[in-house]
Amino acid sequence: MNKTLTLTISQKDGTLCLKFLGEITVYTLSKNQETIDKIDRSKLNRVEIDLSDVTFIDTAAGIFLLGVRKHFEALVSQTQLVCTNDEILRTLALVEKKQEPSKEHKERFAKNIVERFGKFIYKHYVAFLSFISFLGELFSASMRYFRSAKNIRYKEIMFEIYESGIKALGIIALTSFLIGVVVAYQSAYQLKIYGANIFIVDMLGLSILRELAPMMTAIVIAGRSGSAFTAQIGAMKITEELDAMRTMGFDPYMFLVLPRIIALMIAMPILIFVADIAGILGGMLIAHIDLKITVELFLERFSDVIAVKHFYIGVLKGPFFAFLIASIAIYRGLMVKNDTQSIGFNTTKSVVEAIFAVIVCDALFSIAFTNLGI
Repeated sequence: MNKTLTLTISQKDGTLCLKFLGEITVYTLSKNQETIDKIDRSKLNRVEIDLSDVTFIDTAAGIFLLGVRKHFEALVSQTQLVCTNDEILRTLALVEKKQEPSKEHKERFAKNIVERFGKFIYKHYVAFLSFISFLGELFSASMRYFRSAKNIRYKEIMFEIYESGIKALGIIALTSFLIGVVVAYQSAYQLKIYGANIFIVDMLGLSILRELAPMMTAIVIAGRSGSAFTAQIGAMKITEELDAMRTMGFDPYMFLVLPRIIALMIAMPILIFVADIAGILGGMLIAHIDLKITVELFLERFSDVIAVKHFYIGVLKGPFFAFLIASIAIYRGLMVKNDTQSIGFNTTKSVVEAIFAVIVCDALFSIAFTNLGI
């Protein structure tokens, strides 16, 4: 026989009797567990858990007792729990009910498509409201920012123009040049069939100036500068630099957000202008090689059939695309939580959402300009 404060253990003819005494609470469980762990289980045929002399148990003790019963049920075929106290039985029943997983609820939730769709819509609705709130704060900050010329951070704006604009000139020019090459090369074959070689100038001028140069520039900037904005702001949030700025009386919108947005809105038209030149040069090269159109003839035809309005339309899209890219990227940076995985998640979402927003904006421009006859 082995005794503790609340447990007596006896074993005879393969029958193990665990007789609990007095009050069993969370404070006595560790001693009881140590005693039970020392029991020899090799010759057990039957286990009896006697709670007749127990006066009180708490929920922790209820979980412990049910665990002991389940443990011995896995070892022997006969396991009996003896208890006549209604209050203790109700506690055990309550604990056992709470421990059982609700399979019906899980199955119902998995099959309820309407409920899942509703949660999906509500989640994106809340995210949309959060973005609108961000735009409201941005607008309010811009009103304070432009109230006085002293508030404008010229040095930061020039630095961001260099980082997000000047440094991107190379990749923008190369991408647009290759786009011009591809479009001209794919079109040259069809134009040669009908003897309409010279019309490659019309097609390149309209497509590159109005659509391809602005779109490709925006997509490259969204992947390059937009992702950088998200990562920078997200890292500053994780390291609590944004909180430190607010503590010192500096508004992050004035010092971090607006300079980046303004810089990208200034740099984007310049990048689109460079993309126009590179794209036309790429198309001109293929027209000369494949269609035998000289540079002089190409430029003469270009000046005759391509109105300057097409160039202005493409450049006009730049600030709008830049605002969408920068605002979405910075918003995603502010949404970063306190873990590094969140930076990668929000950076990816910022690029995808910025590209999607640019495509939607370009479609709206196309519809508007077409209806206006521009």
